[in-house]
Amino acid sequence: MAQSVPPGDIATQPGTKIVFNAPYDDKHTYHIKVTNSSARRIGWAFKTTNMKRLGVDPAAGVLDPKENALIAVSCDAFAYGQEDTNNDRVTIEWTNTPDEAAKQFRREWFQGDGMVRRKNLPIEYNP
Repeated sequence: MAQSVPPGDIATQPGTKIVFNAPYDDKHTYHIKVTNSSARRIGWAFKTTNMKRLGVDPAAGVLDPKENALIAVSCDAFAYGQEDTNNDRVTIEWTNTPDEAAKQFRREWFQGDGMVRRKNLPIEYNP
């Protein structure tokens, strides 16, 4: 069963953080490349700490070994300096898919007892 094997590594470009630059009176979009570096198919899902300001599209999917996906992270207009942005981040979670599963994302993969890995990408706002 896939759940007994811990999920392998993924790579993200950028690797450590996402940077948005001023002005913030319009929507910004930044692209992240996610690559499945492991030898197993994975299901992945993005979460964000600020649903009002930050969006992710697509928010979830499936990647075969060595396959990659381009993800758009958007930041809606906001009043820079007047809102707390210190804890803004996006988090990608991933887990192995069951061996017999179709290549279609299923939320329940993350709700069982299988291991889920997680990577945080803090958001940095330049004035």
